[in-house]
Amino acid sequence: MTQSLAKNIRPITEHGANVLYQHGTLALLVPGLLEGTTTIGELLRHGDTGIGTGEGLDGELIILDGIAYKIGQSGVAERVPDDFTMPFANSHRAAYQYQCERTDIGLEELNKRIVEANGRANSFFSVIVHGTFSFMKTRAVIKQQAPYPTLLEVADRQAIFLRHDVTGTMLGYFSPVMFHGAAVAGFHEHFLSDDHTFGGHVLDAVLGHGKIYSQVFDTLVTHLPVDDPEYRNHDFSRDNIAEAITSAEGDTAH
Repeated sequence: MTQSLAKNIRPITEHGANVLYQHGTLALLVPGLLEGTTTIGELLRHGDTGIGTGEGLDGELIILDGIAYKIGQSGVAERVPDDFTMPFANSHRAAYQYQCERTDIGLEELNKRIVEANGRANSFFSVIVHGTFSFMKTRAVIKQQAPYPTLLEVADRQAIFLRHDVTGTMLGYFSPVMFHGAAVAGFHEHFLSDDHTFGGHVLDAVLGHGKIYSQVFDTLVTHLPVDDPEYRNHDFSRDNIAEAITSAEGDTAH
């Protein structure tokens, strides 16, 4: 374990690295508005790093070094083309700063310490953890067909994957509580193994040994699918957004 350098981490304005770009919101997934309303090609115009999900919740996406991968129900990562469509995704231009190293620490404690060290509970930031995880539990939603089910109904339609002693990259975004609904309050993390044979949405993990890097944003750009009639006409006041997101994004539903 090394001393955290988080207090030195500040937004970097060069090349727009202080901007987090988001297409759609997690709230629109709650009632089943799962049509793809942007493409990987468009998302990559706003960043070289990110996460998201495909149309119909088609797998878990992770973008590293400008290359987009999808982890579907097989658990194996595959590159996706620029015309691959998504209802929700985040991206940014990577400018991570080294924070610390950690050994033998569970996901919940790791995330807690990252937030405390950053002192950024009311800021958006991204974290990359690269190293060997002694345990990793991920999931990938199985692609749904229209008419789409609600987010909670999809909770039982996903593949769960377990690995031990796997080396790779965990990419996450932290969102403040006040933005719950637009995003998920707290961390939203995806994983990709170095050999690309394993990944997905992170449900639980134990970091054996790894290095942690952070990037802080002072600007959030949210692009909404205003040309999608289902989005325009939906009454979100009927949806229990906060509860549905919390249940669907965590490990409590499995």
